[in-house]
Amino acid sequence: MPNYICVTCGVQYPDSPAPPAACPICRDPRQFIGLDGQKWTTGEEMRATYFNEIKEEEPGLHSIHTEPSFGIGQRAFLLRTAKGNLLWDCVSLLDDATIGTIRSRGGIDAIAISHPHYYASMVDWSAAFGDAPIYIHESDAQWIMRPDPRVRFWSGASMPLLDSLMLIVTPGHFEGFQVLHWRQGAGGQGALLSGDQPQVCMDTRWVSFMYSYPNYIPLAPAAVSRIVEILRPYAFDRIYGAFPCRTVATDGKAALEHSAERYLRAVGA
Repeated sequence: MPNYICVTCGVQYPDSPAPPAACPICRDPRQFIGLDGQKWTTGEEMRATYFNEIKEEEPGLHSIHTEPSFGIGQRAFLLRTAKGNLLWDCVSLLDDATIGTIRSRGGIDAIAISHPHYYASMVDWSAAFGDAPIYIHESDAQWIMRPDPRVRFWSGASMPLLDSLMLIVTPGHFEGFQVLHWRQGAGGQGALLSGDQPQVCMDTRWVSFMYSYPNYIPLAPAAVSRIVEILRPYAFDRIYGAFPCRTVATDGKAALEHSAERYLRAVGA
């Protein structure tokens, strides 16, 4: 039986003879059901139409983006360290070409995903690379649409991972939202892989914050201030956002501070 994939958000569900009645992630106020109604696809159908573009962003870091754009359109990252490789965030498409390219770069030893909108087909990715553990914060356990023993829930405020990596919980967009700090990124100045929070803007000198991006629901000022406070102890010069080319190339730490100040002024906080 196929594992159906929601066309709007790209999240995969347990195998079933027929598609689920609806996608709970898309019924949540942070997402939406497509204007044409709930639609489903499968990995097999996707492999006939889509491909993954894998691009080096800097030494040790490759982005993975599905073309033509599918679902929310996010990019995933393969981050190589001395102690193994991490897949950060995920995309729905997994094909033989992608598997071959990633294996040629050392495979995947662990997976971590910022938040439920990017869970995609994470279980398939894990299975393809030796059952790599998938690290999700326990606060978002309810959003796992395809339960699997490969998913490892963790608790607390932060967790070290592989070599020079740190998962950091920044509640806001989701309660268990996590970002990845890469101490050796950006030539040793540090990099933050942020998913949607903070979200790198179209003007890539800035970032912003939202509870819902498609439905234009801003994030509460207290949550924005808390995110900045949580990230303040970490050094980073670069911020890799969720979407292709959405990268704060330099002065990422200052961009976070200035952007939060601008946001708080705009909402009257």
